[in-house]
Amino acid sequence: MISITLPDGSSKQIAETSSVLDLAKSIGEGLARVALAAEVNDKLVDLDYHLTQDANVKIITAKDKLGLEIIRHSCAHLLAHAVKQLFPEAQVTIGPVIDDGFYYDFAYKRPFTPEDLVAIEKRMQQLAKQAIPVHRREMQRDEAIAHFKKQGELYKVQIIEAIPANEVLSFYQQEDFTDLCRGPHVPNTKLLKHFKLMKLAGAYWRGDSNNEMLQRIYGTAWASKDDLKAYLHRLEEAEKRDHRKLGKLMDLFHFQDIAPGMAFWHDKGWRIYQIMENYIRAKLKKYDYEEIKTPQVVSRKLWEKSGHWDKFAKEMFITETEDHVFAVKPMSCPGHVQIFNHNLRSYKELPLRFAEFGNCHRNEPSGALHGLMRVRNMVQDDGHVFCTEEQIQSVVTELIRSTYEVYADFGFKNIIVKLSTRPDERVGSDAIWDKAENGLQQALEKNQVEFEIAPKEGAFYGPKIEFSLQDCIGRIWQCGTIQLDFAMPERLGAEYVAEDGSRKMPVMVHRAILGSIERFMGIIIEHYAGWLPLWLAPVQATVLNITDHQADYARALRANLQTQGFRIELDLRNEKVGYKIREHTIKKVPYLIIVGDKELENNTLTLRKHDGTDLGAMTTQQFIDFMHKSMAKLS
Repeated sequence: MISITLPDGSSKQIAETSSVLDLAKSIGEGLARVALAAEVNDKLVDLDYHLTQDANVKIITAKDKLGLEIIRHSCAHLLAHAVKQLFPEAQVTIGPVIDDGFYYDFAYKRPFTPEDLVAIEKRMQQLAKQAIPVHRREMQRDEAIAHFKKQGELYKVQIIEAIPANEVLSFYQQEDFTDLCRGPHVPNTKLLKHFKLMKLAGAYWRGDSNNEMLQRIYGTAWASKDDLKAYLHRLEEAEKRDHRKLGKLMDLFHFQDIAPGMAFWHDKGWRIYQIMENYIRAKLKKYDYEEIKTPQVVSRKLWEKSGHWDKFAKEMFITETEDHVFAVKPMSCPGHVQIFNHNLRSYKELPLRFAEFGNCHRNEPSGALHGLMRVRNMVQDDGHVFCTEEQIQSVVTELIRSTYEVYADFGFKNIIVKLSTRPDERVGSDAIWDKAENGLQQALEKNQVEFEIAPKEGAFYGPKIEFSLQDCIGRIWQCGTIQLDFAMPERLGAEYVAEDGSRKMPVMVHRAILGSIERFMGIIIEHYAGWLPLWLAPVQATVLNITDHQADYARALRANLQTQGFRIELDLRNEKVGYKIREHTIKKVPYLIIVGDKELENNTLTLRKHDGTDLGAMTTQQFIDFMHKSMAKLS
């Protein structure tokens, strides 16, 4: 007998060489029916894995995050199985799990059609209902290559040939379909119930534009029918909220091929942009930052010295003049160190806070560009605090507090926090990383911030706290960061005069709250479906006349309200007022001011909310008071 320790600390004695499924049955038949795989001493295994010695075991079901990933990976195999049955000449390539689903890339003689997608999903459902057993087996390299060559799967042959010679080759088979895979997978296809194929796309083999173009089929899979239904609903909502469509509807911005990934800002969009920038500028004053500006084009020598050249050269826009190589800056931090270094600093100046609306350029792949969410030109609300080691806790605490303040003002309540630790490729000693990671963790714990560890997700120069926002339809957007950096000040020669007269290196704390103004604007447009909080709305109200008789009164009313600082527009077109109301509602204007003969006679206005609520007649001063009160709430 061997002893198995379960996650709750209890133990079970089972016969040696029992399978994981046998263990699940011994715990309960209900668990055995829903079991998908297991973790044995932190190693993922299939249910038919045999236990030969004492071990810690966790049975994985669809309720677990890993269980959902297994379902999605198994659905990718199910997709490939269905495609091979319907289109035997198609070649399968790779089919990984992605956020919310999976995809599989195929090589086929003609493009798949939406009708093909319907047929493939139907065949997947038929295969799933058959409860086809899924078995893992291993093959020698030569045997595997011969197997896939015989089947005409030349892409699989290339994949196998690229795998290191000493690595075990495992395969999963369901009926006549075999796929190269590490696993684990569901024990049979009946456990795959709640999936849907979503769309077709093109993809280059191995992501290289010099290779063949393949056809990618995307799908989604979930643990329950309700989860799938909720996800599809979120997609419908996301489609309605797409900031690119709303940006066009509201006349905020556009993109063109002459400057891919770089926004052309229209007047109304630029108003929002400036409101956001000025809001952050007010926070900078509150927290005693010095606002600075650093050059756009900087010598390669600085980027090499900072370490960015080795890590990000491919993402930089490079220019050359007079035999010197320059890069358009992708981030502002090395430039901020130059300003710190320009004067001899004293410990009395620390913490010293620099901030910049850093205009940055990054050479993102064209296929990754997505409206304001993924651009090549962005402005980051960059901030860097130079401090002593003794000041780390107070500095990070202040940054955490200010970050939460900003998100609350923009209407985000659910903030997910992660502590991203040292990546494999990094600069600095382990001792320095220990100090930096401990510093950030202590600050989070001191401020009672719930967080999870994100292993190996830190920047190459230091660990970071990541703040992600959950929007109103449940999507997660990573935005702000606080990064603790001992490496860059050392690399760039930053120092200050300590109290004892010695020269010491400062700690550099990087921080951004919005991340980039462009992306944050895209997020809030989608979060509010274009109905921005009144303080952010590019047009807060539009004055509409009923007939030409009220035109002069409408003009004077608008002028008066503009002098009060409100963003007011005027619509004097010779159209029915109902038509004008509909048009400005579509454009997401929060309030409509109606003036007719009655309002002209009484020197009043009638206010209508965007949702159709009639707020009645009021004087100009009452309207001004109403607007100030509404904006005082911020979000």
